[in-house]
Order: sequence, then structure tokens, then C-alpha cells
Amino acid sequence: MLSVLSACVAAERAPSRTQPAPIALPAQKQAAPAAQVRPAVVRAPLGLENLLNDQWRIFPGRTGVAIMRIDGGEWLTGKRVDALFPQQSVSKTWVALTILDLVDQNKLRLDQKVRITRDDLAVFHQPIRDRVIANGEIEVTVLSLLEQAIIGSDNTANDSLLRTAGGPQAVQNFLLRKKLGAIRFGPGERLMQSAIAGLEWRQEYAIGRRFYAARAEVPAATRKAALDRYLADPVDGASPEAIVRALAKLAKGELLSASSTRLILGIMSRTSSGPNRLRAGVPAGWQFVHKTGTGQILPPVSTGYNDIGIMTAPDGTRYAVAVMMGSTTAPIPQRMSFMQFVSRTIATYHGQ
Repeated sequence: MLSVLSACVAAERAPSRTQPAPIALPAQKQAAPAAQVRPAVVRAPLGLENLLNDQWRIFPGRTGVAIMRIDGGEWLTGKRVDALFPQQSVSKTWVALTILDLVDQNKLRLDQKVRITRDDLAVFHQPIRDRVIANGEIEVTVLSLLEQAIIGSDNTANDSLLRTAGGPQAVQNFLLRKKLGAIRFGPGERLMQSAIAGLEWRQEYAIGRRFYAARAEVPAATRKAALDRYLADPVDGASPEAIVRALAKLAKGELLSASSTRLILGIMSRTSSGPNRLRAGVPAGWQFVHKTGTGQILPPVSTGYNDIGIMTAPDGTRYAVAVMMGSTTAPIPQRMSFMQFVSRTIATYHGQ
């Protein structure tokens, strides 16, 4: 069922006009309180909802979509908005926000150096790895790690930030303290990706393609069982609704200081991953900031193919959007096409 929420506030009560009665006279009858006028519910355009339903219904796999208008009368709509979906690298967003919250509390500095050694290397996409291997260890500023984790989705950069923040529990505490709802944070890339593949992490997997080689040796039934467990109850699961509400809070400056809000949104505007996902459907003249996520593949199923972001119309109206493909057999072009459809349709119905 489509979820439609109102951002209207309850009408104020009219001030009482009753005057104290003179002592010598009977008490005056109080005037009846003015009737409250209930504001109309603001809802998503029906055409948008119908188009979304039609395209979502025929898309193969388990997919969640949430769209929230942030300005000009809030509304929220979508499909499977309350279900938990694997986030994969979408969760780097929460690590970055936790780090910047520590900066706002003067517990951390953006120019603070973080030491990274071979023992800190992660798995999958990690461009920073070559520098670490070449030098044995390196020191990188917190700001640089934020940029590499969000813009390039570097797993080692993200895990280094996670370690600096105080580990997974620090991120979970941030999510709870900011009341961001149904958003989980997993144990970090190394442990999570190993478990998804039916493996136990070994640091040697961080070098070259050793993780892929080890995964290829896992019996197909074992790997499928591990992946099915993850998809049924993702340790990094989040609901599309919780994600767009969190993005709305970020956009409105309710999560971080003004300077940290500008910084993270500026970094997200330079995200290089997923150029053909939601971004490709955003029209010229609109602004878009986002973070992608991509999970493991066990043919014919791909998992955790995601994109979340904030679209800003030329008139300044903002929309938070999340497309979370938990599992799908659709080829990559079809996945991208569906995401582009979502962002393009938001723009088409803007102002209606």
C-alpha cells in the first residue's frame, strides 16, 4: 500500500475571549470555542503514484522505493516503504554523518590524520589499497577519507572512518540518538561481505583477488544459504521510508551543524559511482546529491543494487528518494532504467 503522510501541523486553538464576570453579577456564559479547521492532507500526485505502481509491479525481484517531498507541504509515497533492504555502500552515508557529528562536538578534526596499514585493508572496491601496499602504511586526513568513502565508495577509506568514529556501535548510537528509525548498521565491510559469501574473514583476502578466489571455492549450496540468510534479515538493513526521512532531516539541517551539512551535501554532489542510476533521470537545471550501494552477485540473482539521494528543483523544492533493489534478476541496463524512471517521474510531476 502506498504510504502518504501529511506534514501539516494541527491548527492552533483560538485564544479564549472569555472575560472574568463582575462579582455582583451571575457568571457570564463562556463563548463557544472556535471550531478547529483541519488542514487538508497533502499527498503525492496521483499520476506519479499510478506510474510508480505500474513500473514497480512489473520489475523483477524485491524492490523498495520511497519518495518524499521535503518542501512546500511534505508527502511520502512509495512501494514496500517499511520493509528492510540490504544497504551495502549506502551505509557509508551514516558513517560519514557520525564522523561529522563528532567534528561538530569538537571530538574530531577534519585535518586529523588517520594511519592506515595493510592490516586495515578491506575488500572489493578500495582504490586506496595500492598506496598502502606501495608504502606499507599511509596517513590520510579525515576529510580526505570522507571524500574517498562517499565520492569513490572506497571500502578501506570507509572502514578507516568507522574505526576512527569508534566502531559500528558508534554509528548505531548516532542513528538511535538522532531517531532515524529503521536503519541498521552492520559490522563493517570485511566481516559482513565474508559472511554473505559463506566465509570467515582472513586479512589475506584484502590483497589482489584472493577474496574472489576463496569465494569461488565455497560450495554453491553453502554460499546460497548464506546469501539467503542475509537477504531474509540483512544485518545492514534499512527501510526506504527511514532512509528518505533521514535524508530530509539532513537537508533541513536537523542532523548536523550548518557547516557540516554543507560539507557532506557538497561531497555527495560529487559522487562518481552510479552515474546511470538515479542521476541519469534528473533533468538539466536540477541538482542532485546521492550515495549508491552494490551487493554481491550469485547468478542469476544480484543483490543490494541501490541509490539514495536528494533532488532539488530549480525553484528550490527538494525531494528525498531511495530505490533499494534487495534482489533482482534484471540485467544492469534494466535496473538503471527503472531508477531513471523514478527520478524522471519525480521531476515530471513536480509542482502538481
